[in-house]
Amino acid sequence: MTNETTNSILEDFKSEYHKLSIQVSLNGLSFCVLDTLTNTILASERISFQNELTPYALQKEIKELFETHKIRKNQFSEVVVIHRNNLFCLVPKALFNKDDLANYLKFNAKILANDHLVYDEIENMEMANVYVPYVNINNYIYDLFGDFEFMHHGTVLIKYLINSHGNNKEPICYAHIMDGHMDIAVIQNKKLLLYNNFSFTSKEDFIYYLLFTLEQLQLDTETTMLKLFGAIEEGDPLYELCHTYINHISIFIPAHHTLYHYGDVEEQSIDFTLLNSH
Repeated sequence: MTNETTNSILEDFKSEYHKLSIQVSLNGLSFCVLDTLTNTILASERISFQNELTPYALQKEIKELFETHKIRKNQFSEVVVIHRNNLFCLVPKALFNKDDLANYLKFNAKILANDHLVYDEIENMEMANVYVPYVNINNYIYDLFGDFEFMHHGTVLIKYLINSHGNNKEPICYAHIMDGHMDIAVIQNKKLLLYNNFSFTSKEDFIYYLLFTLEQLQLDTETTMLKLFGAIEEGDPLYELCHTYINHISIFIPAHHTLYHYGDVEEQSIDFTLLNSH
């Protein structure tokens, strides 16, 4: 397990303006506490696991993290849990029926008979994101804080990219990289052409999935713009590899880089979805 950043432990507080955001996956977890009145990040941490955990081992890690930062002793006006996994399926609203969730998902993911299936409605996009949340994590968070909101990380990413994309007539490919996962979203004229999530262990896997996606959409690597963000910077090996095959590359800088005050918290330590889950 690698602990990428550990910030100051929260003092006991009670505030109607403090929001707790938690992202959970079998490869890692992260959280941040935001003062919504001053847009200040009060605390955050991100942990990456060397090996994929079970949902129950993940819950143990969350308990330890909350103990370390005294999260359980604090009160929050809002709690949001973001489930990051590849057990999801996007369904057009015209074809969506909330009673058929298993039928949508079984073609995209291996699901069990006792899996709890839910969906997020993606406003203004006429689609639903059907997925499998980590039920034990939801139950644990409910026991601690009562009612809370939860969603899939793909929902957060799609909403944000659509809203920030503008009315570009040419398609733009966005690739978000974090903890051995890549999310690819292709958007044109504020319409989502594709969204998918891939796991990769080598840079060869990464570039294969990226180029395969462009090929399936018949997008020209000479003209299509690629915007990379997350755990990647100019000059990184993945960045340079992309430059070998794709002409137009840039680092995408989300708006939260200028919207929030970070204090003693390292800005790079905060997952994209934590600050855009609203």
